[in-house]
Amino acid sequence: MTVAFRPRPSVVRRDSGLYAYERALARRGLTPIAGVDEAGRGACAGPLVVAAVVLRRQVDGLGDSKLLSPAVRERLYERIVEVADVGVVVIPPAEIDARGLHKSNVSGMRRAVARLTCDPEYILTDGFPVPGLPAPSLAVWKGDQVAACVAAASIVAKVTRDRMMVELDGEFPVYGFAEHKGYVTPGHRRALETHGPCSHHRYSFVTVAREMGENEMGAGVA
Repeated sequence: MTVAFRPRPSVVRRDSGLYAYERALARRGLTPIAGVDEAGRGACAGPLVVAAVVLRRQVDGLGDSKLLSPAVRERLYERIVEVADVGVVVIPPAEIDARGLHKSNVSGMRRAVARLTCDPEYILTDGFPVPGLPAPSLAVWKGDQVAACVAAASIVAKVTRDRMMVELDGEFPVYGFAEHKGYVTPGHRRALETHGPCSHHRYSFVTVAREMGENEMGAGVA
């Protein structure tokens, strides 16, 4: 009788550095490796932006985009797009309202991977599993803090979205989008109370829905 031997699973210590997951997978012959993350999940205005990144070479200074200064994020973004295969998907508020946030996020992750020019052998996603990906995948808790390709994806998604929110601020200056990027802040709440929501708010979110009810459907900024 022939006995099939399975390779022992790789153990990745979370204190082994940002490239530990990539090194462990590469030792198994699983390259290229894609990281996937999103920006804007908790905002009540603006799009959800999802990015998939395959790093072709090491980028120094990567980390969770939320913990980096805007200037550092911008510098790293430029470096990432120079040395990586990048796929980006922008999901507008209307789609989030129609499909729900989580379904939109999962769909966006699949679409972002599909936009890569290479075919990844393995995919790391931030936080939760994503069914229907074209390669084996692993959901990594706080992946943008422990896996380089996920950290790179978080930076690409964050910088892309922040730039879009700054542009929206020029179109709808009363909300202060350039400052809070569509997240719920005291200033954003006051602007919603005064002006009602605009077409770039997510009407299905509680904060916006409450103001919709109080200001009525047509009272917002068009």
